[in-house]
Amino acid sequence: MDDLAPRLAALTFTGLTQEQVTALIIDTVGEWGEAHGWRVYRRAASVVTLPPPMERQHSVLDVALAREDGPPIVVEVDHTHRQRTVDKLLAEAEEGRLPFWIRWGTGRFVEPPPPIHLITLPVTRQQGRYTRSLLAAPEHSAAPATGEAAELPMPE
Repeated sequence: MDDLAPRLAALTFTGLTQEQVTALIIDTVGEWGEAHGWRVYRRAASVVTLPPPMERQHSVLDVALAREDGPPIVVEVDHTHRQRTVDKLLAEAEEGRLPFWIRWGTGRFVEPPPPIHLITLPVTRQQGRYTRSLLAAPEHSAAPATGEAAELPMPE
């Protein structure tokens, strides 16, 4: 499971909508689970029911992963902080599932309570579109500057 965060951190994209970014992250989580040989369920039923008047229906999880070698993993993907997501993931944890919350966006990321595992993906936003780039800042020379400093004349 330690390889999910680096896999997500390697994602890059330019000019995607909110829905496209969320779908890309969900697809990446699904591919990660499949690469481990796990069963992947998108939009899986949660243990949490919807509020009235729909209390007979269950909320859904973005991704659920069934594993033979451990408890199920549940994943929620959000671009904002939602208390309902925190409550849902805590309820899933109480049922023995490992909860992961993938938060992406431009703002501040609030650490959820344990045992929720938070993975953050900072992005930039311009004109309603989102971009994630891994371009590193240019390296600066460590060599000292050479030459003489010259005083420039000041206009009077």
